[in-house]
Amino acid sequence: MSLTILGIESSCDDTAAAIIRDGNILSSIVSNQDVHKEFGGVVPELAARAHQQNIIPVVDLAIKRAKVAIPEINAIAFTRGPGLLGSLLVGTSFSKGFALSQDIPLIEVNHLQAHVLAHFIKVKGKKMRFPKFPFLCLLVSGGHTQLIIVRNYLNMETIGRTIDDAAGEAFDKCAKIMGLPYPGGPHIDKAAKGGNPKAYIFTKPKVKNLDFSFSGLKTAFLYFLRDKVKKNPDFIEMNLANLSASIQQTIIEILLEKLIEATELTGIKEIGIAGGVSANSCLREKMLAESQKRNWKLFIPEFRFATDNAAMIAITGYYKFRQSQFAGLDISPVARLNI
Repeated sequence: MSLTILGIESSCDDTAAAIIRDGNILSSIVSNQDVHKEFGGVVPELAARAHQQNIIPVVDLAIKRAKVAIPEINAIAFTRGPGLLGSLLVGTSFSKGFALSQDIPLIEVNHLQAHVLAHFIKVKGKKMRFPKFPFLCLLVSGGHTQLIIVRNYLNMETIGRTIDDAAGEAFDKCAKIMGLPYPGGPHIDKAAKGGNPKAYIFTKPKVKNLDFSFSGLKTAFLYFLRDKVKKNPDFIEMNLANLSASIQQTIIEILLEKLIEATELTGIKEIGIAGGVSANSCLREKMLAESQKRNWKLFIPEFRFATDNAAMIAITGYYKFRQSQFAGLDISPVARLNI
């Protein structure tokens, strides 16, 4: 029997819906919220209001693009957490109502687990490569930086995580310090293309085991620029490319050093990268170079499945449905949730 899953994602500032049938993507719609740009970061209250406005049109468009009838949908999967509680409430409430009205199962999804399972989304007509179990996944996003051993679709173990800021947060905050728009990561990536990554050297934090830290680097970058700007008010503007390339290089080196250490400790050569920061062009280039050097089998999801989206929620729901892992209507969203 064919299995059709509607996925709902509302953990932060993107309202998304997607339809997956038997693991194949039929549609994926994402509505972004531009309102946060003028504030230099996501405003939780504004995000929740925008989700309320967007969710019904986004779901309606996803169903139409997929060319499925509502009665064909076998279950609805939604992001339970982690994320902004107000935003999660909108997605959770909609999903409960939809499941109740259609008398179909409700499936709660861990947003982090979904980023990892984005590697298994099938695209019809395209030759796909999928990692074999177990594989090691570097999850890097605005709110999370983790190293995860993936033993099967629903069995994952976190072996390293950030003890403070995430890599994506470091990108965004360093961009903000330089006066770049939000979200800053893509702007740093663009500016860095014309810069020298060795122009400025920033000290990398020393953290035990496989954990990460980016808070100290962000503070060091702030103080470095403060001192330079005192001497030359135009320092940032004159050196934007080199500054962007140097801070980007440092963040990526921190990520790769821990990933290499993890591969040596576990012996795993199947490597995946997930999360919004995996869209960074320099990180992708460095990962490809390391994979060739170290004989890794590297897997990187398509850009549209790397950033927050509902296809990754739907594919996770697909595998949970097959294991009959359903949620009750009394389930509540949670702001913090670990793998």
